[in-house]
Amino acid sequence: MSSISSSTYIMYGIKNCDTIKKARRYLEDNDVSYQFHDYRVDGLDDALLSTFISQLGWEVLVNKRGTTWRKLNDEEKNAVVDAASAKKVLLAEPAMIKRPVLVSADNRYLVGFSSDEYQKFTK
Repeated sequence: MSSISSSTYIMYGIKNCDTIKKARRYLEDNDVSYQFHDYRVDGLDDALLSTFISQLGWEVLVNKRGTTWRKLNDEEKNAVVDAASAKKVLLAEPAMIKRPVLVSADNRYLVGFSSDEYQKFTK
């Protein structure tokens, strides 16, 4: 088992994302046990997204820097104004969720990747 952590983590994201690849490499290089949940393969349901929104806030989850967001027209972008409207868009386009979302066995949540944050989070 891991020298950093004895708990298991779940990483949510999309397999071919460069940030996901970096985060997965970090966990593997540091012997952190985790499962990977790919939105495209394993899906994203309302309950899971609702949990993310309640734990993290919809503003944190909406990746406005990604290509999926940029492909939306102005009307669609301007319609994302609260948790309900964000949930509708994110369920339709899971690639728009900022990645990765890392969840610990004790229900702590971290979004994005930096080695410093991962080191603190997985201790």
